[in-house]
Amino acid sequence: MLRFPRLVRDLLGDRSASAAVVTAFSVLSLIGGAGLATDTIQWTLAKRQLQRMADSAALAGAFTKAKGSTAIPAACGNNFVGDSERPAKCAAIVELSRYNLLTLNSTPNPTVGTINGYTNATQVTIDSNTPLPFSSMFMSATPKMQASATAAAVGFGVYCVLSLENTAVNGITFQGSSNVNLGCGAMTNSQGSGTNSSTAAVYAGGSSSITASPISAVGQVATSTNYATGTVLQSYAIPQADPYAALGLPSGYSCSGQLSVGANQNKTVQNNSGGVQCYRGMDLKGNVTFDDGTYVIDGSTGGSLSLGAQAVVNCNACTFILTTSSTDKTTVATIGMNGGATWNVKAPETGTYAGIMIYQDRSAPSGITNNMTGNSSSGMQGSIYTPAQNLQFIGNNSANTKCIQLIARQVSFNGSAQISNVCPTNSASKALAGTQIRLVN
Repeated sequence: MLRFPRLVRDLLGDRSASAAVVTAFSVLSLIGGAGLATDTIQWTLAKRQLQRMADSAALAGAFTKAKGSTAIPAACGNNFVGDSERPAKCAAIVELSRYNLLTLNSTPNPTVGTINGYTNATQVTIDSNTPLPFSSMFMSATPKMQASATAAAVGFGVYCVLSLENTAVNGITFQGSSNVNLGCGAMTNSQGSGTNSSTAAVYAGGSSSITASPISAVGQVATSTNYATGTVLQSYAIPQADPYAALGLPSGYSCSGQLSVGANQNKTVQNNSGGVQCYRGMDLKGNVTFDDGTYVIDGSTGGSLSLGAQAVVNCNACTFILTTSSTDKTTVATIGMNGGATWNVKAPETGTYAGIMIYQDRSAPSGITNNMTGNSSSGMQGSIYTPAQNLQFIGNNSANTKCIQLIARQVSFNGSAQISNVCPTNSASKALAGTQIRLVN
C-alpha cells in the first residue's frame, strides 16, 4: 500500500522526458500559429477582393448614371426590369460579374440616386461566405464578410472652355503661336487620343503656350511642353453636360430686313424695352450701339453676324441669337468677325438668356467654323455658345476678355488669347463647374 505513493513521487520527480513534452506542446503551438496566420492572410486578401468588387461596381453605376445612359448590357438579363435606374444598376452588376473574384451570396440590388448628400450616386453592398482552411475545423458555420462602396459625380475643376465633340477627333486645339492664358480649365468630350492634330482629344502644337488647368478629355490628354508647369491633365474624364441643353429659342417675333451699317456710319439700334428684335442678318462696318435686349439674326436669306475691320459694336446687356426661319438648317446664321473689329458686349444678368452673349441654334449643320476675334479695344463678358459648330477664338493680349465662356463642338485658339476668367461677384457670367466620378465612401 505504501509503494504506490512513492511511485507517484518518483514519476513526478523524473525529468528525463521533459524535452519531449515541451517539444510536443511547441509543435502544436507552431501549427496553430501558422494556421491562424494563414487564415489571417486569406481573410485579408478576400476582404480586399470583395471591396475591390464593390468599388468597381459602384464606380460603373455612377459613371452610367452621370452619362445619362439608357443602354442595358445584355449580361444584365432580366434584372431590375421596370426600374427607372436600371441602366446604372445593370452596369454595376455587370462590373461585378466581370471581376468574378469571389462567389457572392446573392445578386445585390444597388441603390442609385441621392446618397449622403451626393446626387447621381450609386451604392453597392455585397457579401460572401469565405471558408478559412484552419479555423473552419473549429467553426460550425462559414464566416461571412461584407463590403460596401458609394461612388458619385463630384466637382472637379472649373472650366471656361467646353468642347462638346463626342467622337474620336480633335476637340480643342491650341496652335500656331497662340499664347493662351485661360485662368481656368478646358474640357472636351472627345474620345480622341495621341498627339495627332486631327485625332487628339486636345492638341497643343506649334509654338503655342498654354496656361490653363485642368485640361480634361473623355479620351486621352497627351503631355506637351506647350503646357505651363503645374498644369493638371485629366484623361478619361466623364463627359460634361451641355449647360444650355434645355434652353430653347425665342418665339413670337417678326423679322426686319438686314441691319447694315457702313464704315463711316454711327447707329444706335433701339429695342422695345429689352425685348426680342429680329433682323435677317447683320452687316456691321461702322460704330453700332445696341440697346439692352435679345437680338435674333435669321440666316434664312443668307445673312449672318458679320463685322468688318473697322466695326465697333457696343452693348451693355445683349444676347445675339443665331438661327433661321427656314426648314433648311444650312442657313442658320454664323459668326464672321474681321480681326480688326471691336466687340464690346456684355451678356444680360437676368432673364431667359442671362449670362449668354451669343447663342447659336443647335440645329445648325456641323463642319462650319465661326470666327470670334477680339482686338486690343474689345471687351467681352458672357458665353459664346455654338454647340453644333466649331468656334475659332482669335484674341489679343490687351483685350478685356476676363469673363467669357466658350462652348462649341470644337474650339481652337489662334493669336494671343488672354482669358483670366475673373468674373464679377454674383454675375450670371461664370465658369462651368466640372465633375468627375470617384468613391465617396
